Amino acid sequence: MSGQTIYADNAASTRLSAAAKAAMLPCFDLVYANPSAPHAMGRAAAAALTDARAQIAAALGCDPAELYFNSGGTEADAQALRTAAILGAQSGKRHIISTAFEHHAVLRTLDLLGQEGFEIELLAVPENGVVTAPQVAAAIRPDTCLVSVMFANNEIGTLQPVAEIGAVCRAAGVLFHTDAAQAAGQTPIDVRTQQIDLLSLSAHKFHGPKGVGALYARKGLCPVPLLAGGGQERGARPGTENLPGIVGMAAALAEATACLNETAAALTERRDWLIAGLSEIPQAVLNGDAERRLPGNVNFSFAGIEGEALLLLLDARGICASAGAACTAGAPEPSHVLLAIGRSPALARGALRLTLSADVTDAEIEAILRAVRETVALLRAAPGRNNQ
Repeated sequence: MSGQTIYADNAASTRLSAAAKAAMLPCFDLVYANPSAPHAMGRAAAAALTDARAQIAAALGCDPAELYFNSGGTEADAQALRTAAILGAQSGKRHIISTAFEHHAVLRTLDLLGQEGFEIELLAVPENGVVTAPQVAAAIRPDTCLVSVMFANNEIGTLQPVAEIGAVCRAAGVLFHTDAAQAAGQTPIDVRTQQIDLLSLSAHKFHGPKGVGALYARKGLCPVPLLAGGGQERGARPGTENLPGIVGMAAALAEATACLNETAAALTERRDWLIAGLSEIPQAVLNGDAERRLPGNVNFSFAGIEGEALLLLLDARGICASAGAACTAGAPEPSHVLLAIGRSPALARGALRLTLSADVTDAEIEAILRAVRETVALLRAAPGRNNQ
């Protein structure tokens, strides 16, 4: 690889922001005590924890007491689903509704719950990648205990009508969980007005550190602990809190929320520039709705090529991209998200996901367009390749 690297894989992980790094540094050499310790330094650490909780609560529109810190989105998803399932089972409700294109952290937890006797119903996803509130309403039954629909899809970036789904669930007396790992810091979130009962987020998706996240649980819902141990996080998540990570997460989310509209407008302009340019490539198909999607998400399938080869050649040209979720990289099967929206296995295997950050420049967009056009043409022209 030569020249400058262009990072276009922000859905997988983001660069730690300067604000997050600055907030974290004191936790390593000044405020490093255990927040549960009763002495002065412990109280200072506890105060930093309290301040971070308040910052994140302000960004989500919730009360600080409704937040529980953990290791990230996967843990938060598992705890949210298990909590709702256990509460439902206590009242004889064992039906759970979700969608066919959720993140594997949700789908595999639902698989486990299915083995434990819960009935799992996965809603079909329309070609545009947007599940509708009427779909959810039609699926709710008297024994439904939970609806889990992601806020924004991690591969194709489509934004779901969370407020409308939340209203449907609240009217039916059904708990509503949303995986907001991709949405936090990129699109407005207000758990009160959107009538969300449980929400998962992960810091490294919005320029915070890796290995830390949070679960929002509406007042009155007590998250069921996944681990046995101490009484941290009001008994919901034992283990000493990752104070540097939590403080960094709070700073990153506060910064992203403060400039959300400005950042979204700039990213949307560059996203649409990419979409328009890539659409000019013969047999290129945009995956997901053209407008109802995250500001920085672009996902295309190119007929007649393998996405893995495209990624390798782009990487050689200094462009970091992906074919889909990082957690399934290298999997032989085509993306379950693309199959869910009706793409053929062959077309799903020719996918490219480009996810941008606010750092992207016009010159980088031009370089990405040039590289993808030339690489797709090169792969299609390869001897012996079946381009049908």
